[in-house]
Amino acid sequence: MADMVGKERRILVAVDEGEESAHALSWCLKNVISENSKDTLVLLYVIPPRVVYPALDGTGYLFSSDILAAMDKYGTDVADCVIEKAKRTCKDLNDVKVETRVERGDPRDVICQMAEKLGADVLVMGSRGYGLIKRALLGSVSNHCVQNVKCPVLIVKKPKSTAGNK
Repeated sequence: MADMVGKERRILVAVDEGEESAHALSWCLKNVISENSKDTLVLLYVIPPRVVYPALDGTGYLFSSDILAAMDKYGTDVADCVIEKAKRTCKDLNDVKVETRVERGDPRDVICQMAEKLGADVLVMGSRGYGLIKRALLGSVSNHCVQNVKCPVLIVKKPKSTAGNK
């Protein structure tokens, strides 16, 4: 990233509810963003797709449109909270423009698409630190992005805390 110093950069940071994401954003602010730079920081939250339920639940009742609307509102409320928290983390930045985006879809695909669409110079994201089996079953968003995004991807791992040192 040394060749990018002095250039106006678009830094895309994928944020979610997890501590790993908050740590990645804080780390980015300390180590990637240059003070008094002309960088643009784009905070991206992806609302995952609603689990597709059949028309009938297990007890034979139909899911009403009210329940489905409440589930959608919950997803939007979570997105608003995550974005607000991320913006508060960025409040002391000088000369760095902060933009926010909330999109819907599979986070793996949406993050890759937004990195391309927004012309990101670098994508910063946290890592959940899943073990091999969980990663194989659930898939790794960060791994998918590393494989599919054209810009550099910076994955920030949250240090493991020890019992006496949180």
